[in-house]
Amino acid sequence: MLQNNLNNNVSIVGVIASPFTFSHEVYGEGFYNFYVNVSRLSDFFDRLPVTISERLFNIEKLSQGTSVHIEGQIRSYNSYETSNKRNRLILTVFTKEFSVLNEMLSSDTVSEQKPPNEVMLNGYICKAPIFRTTPFGREISDILLAVNRSYNKSDYIPCIAWGRNARYLSNMSIGDNIKIFGRMQSRVYQKKIEVGETIEKTAYEVSISKIEN
Repeated sequence: MLQNNLNNNVSIVGVIASPFTFSHEVYGEGFYNFYVNVSRLSDFFDRLPVTISERLFNIEKLSQGTSVHIEGQIRSYNSYETSNKRNRLILTVFTKEFSVLNEMLSSDTVSEQKPPNEVMLNGYICKAPIFRTTPFGREISDILLAVNRSYNKSDYIPCIAWGRNARYLSNMSIGDNIKIFGRMQSRVYQKKIEVGETIEKTAYEVSISKIEN
């Protein structure tokens, strides 16, 4: 994993799962968005959004199904939704280093390598933790972590913890500094838009495995 940023590091290994679409341009440098499927330990995978600069790799040489290794940071920004006239928090893996793997990934090859999905964040709790218990008795805490980056900017990253970590977070307060380790995950849910009508949405968050403070 990258060590040049003490607050925000992410490393994923997966398979390109979508075409590249133009995102934005900064001082003549174009950025593109795409999705990568990252295997879990189970038979499922996380479909994660990625942003890459055209200067890091010639994206015309990449296609869906290509196995890649990406290192960078989790970035957030607000997107205004005209349908409900409110801002929506958007997360993406902002690529710092990018490489194409020589072989197609399988569950066996992934298990032999380092974890395909690693995240480290050092930030400040900016909303009171939400603690709850599932109908099966599993304890969960949700937090929103503000992670500082250059030029006086911050990224706001939703995180979720389970069991002992969930109970530990439930006793923390806004402004507390913590360092967390885990993985970035995607979660599909149904959002109600009208009576009797729902649409499918995808949420992104960091699933916490370890906490330091």
